[in-house]
Amino acid sequence: MSKICALCDKGPSTGNKYRRRGMIKRKGGAGSKIVGKTLRTVMPNLQRIKIILSGSVKKSYVCTSCIRAGKIVKA
Repeated sequence: MSKICALCDKGPSTGNKYRRRGMIKRKGGAGSKIVGKTLRTVMPNLQRIKIILSGSVKKSYVCTSCIRAGKIVKA
């Protein structure tokens, strides 16, 4: 699986996952502190469907936002 949309080239994006400790100030605490930081990846919602690309029918991975927007023609 290529994990990249065939139309818009949407792929995995990276970010941080924070681990917090302590009660937040608006609930009466001293404030939450970050005690851990881990890298994480967010995958796009890809579906493998038959589409018509340049006159031929191909099975490829397309993200759901492209399917909903009508950017593809299903075979």
